[in-house]
Amino acid sequence: METSMRRKPNVIVFFTDQQRWDTAGLHGNPLQLTPNLDHWAHEGTHLYNTFTCQPVCGPARSCLQTGLYATTTGCYKNSIPLPAGSRTIADEFNEHGYETGYIGKWHLASTRTEPVPEPLRGGYKYWLAADSLEHTSDAYDTVLYDNDNRRVKLPGYRVDALTDAAVRYIDNHKEQPFFLFLSYLEPHHQNRRDDYPAPRAQEQRYASSWTPPDLAALGGTAQRHLPGYYAMVKRLDDALGRLMDSLISLGLAEDTIVLFTSDHGCHFKTRNGEYKRSCHESSIRIPGAIWGPGFNGGGRVNELVSLIDLPPTLLDAAGIEVPETMQGRSVLPLVRKTAVNWPQDVFVQISESQVGRAIRTRRWKYAVSAPQLDGIKEAASSAYTEEFLYDLQADPWELNNLIGKKSHREVKQILRTKLIERMVEAGEAAPVIHPAEETDAGQLLVLETEYYE
Repeated sequence: METSMRRKPNVIVFFTDQQRWDTAGLHGNPLQLTPNLDHWAHEGTHLYNTFTCQPVCGPARSCLQTGLYATTTGCYKNSIPLPAGSRTIADEFNEHGYETGYIGKWHLASTRTEPVPEPLRGGYKYWLAADSLEHTSDAYDTVLYDNDNRRVKLPGYRVDALTDAAVRYIDNHKEQPFFLFLSYLEPHHQNRRDDYPAPRAQEQRYASSWTPPDLAALGGTAQRHLPGYYAMVKRLDDALGRLMDSLISLGLAEDTIVLFTSDHGCHFKTRNGEYKRSCHESSIRIPGAIWGPGFNGGGRVNELVSLIDLPPTLLDAAGIEVPETMQGRSVLPLVRKTAVNWPQDVFVQISESQVGRAIRTRRWKYAVSAPQLDGIKEAASSAYTEEFLYDLQADPWELNNLIGKKSHREVKQILRTKLIERMVEAGEAAPVIHPAEETDAGQLLVLETEYYE
């Protein structure tokens, strides 16, 4: 079939792991790490304020595959398989005549280094993946499993190896509409060494380079790890360029929707003892851009977009009815500049490091936790205590926690109510939130605008 006569757009998800939003030139990073992402986001739609709804690998992936919050699927922490019978985005595309493929890291089967059995693959027809890619592979030792659970070792640096596989998939499926989920491990750390292995001879390019202000102020492992991390981001952007080149050369670029995003960010051990699992921007804010049919010329969307909004967006863009069970909403009305009652906040569930919940508005970050509970053993709580309040307008790098300030009592009351509403909307029981102890006697803040401005 001629590509110009294609009735359905191809869809590709270019999915990175643990990538901060401010690695992109789109967000002011001066190191020119992402020229390809910057170009395609400008040509398409830049989702400027994109956030994960769960800052840890497995739960975030469950949200993206199902369009449901992690507490709804039960995948609130790592090592919980996607429940049997879960309806996934691949199932939706399968039912509407698409070929579906998954390449890379899955992290939703709890098989760790063993092959993922077919019932736990989320409905994808083509399979070249590993459940825990960080444990089956290394930077130059990429090991995946195919449809028949055979071990497959791919040559090259891991980013390049997965990109090669994706290009082969695209070439082999160019005659029919396809949905390809390409899931990289980079720029996630290599677990057993706790390092960020860059392509050879590339890490030193970024030694003593630009450091985000939160990391410059708080330290953590940033000085040691940022050079490798940045080099991984650069290689990912090179891979995006190669992927787009392949679409152009095959005559598919005008018929293919490409989504670029990540599962969560990275705070380099500045907010807790590891790299994510906190309410802070460094954990929850991620890059987000989408281009292709329906998105080209969309410009910059400034509304707050959650990871859970992306599955309905892809279905909507492909002309597939969005299931009523999905808990996010399509961003297409925002791209089309259509008047819509869009939420003025995003809701975040935090697990493993704590049982936590947070809400992020245009101006404020408000977070609560249940310190009496174990974040590994418990998914939710009936009672929380206020933990963080940041004024992102005055303090964008979240260095001044205002939760104990009497001056911000009204702000806390408004956000407390809104957070409870969001928890109930997500299917949780309405909890009790205990106010933080106030330690100052300052004047109450006079709110001149609504809470979310």
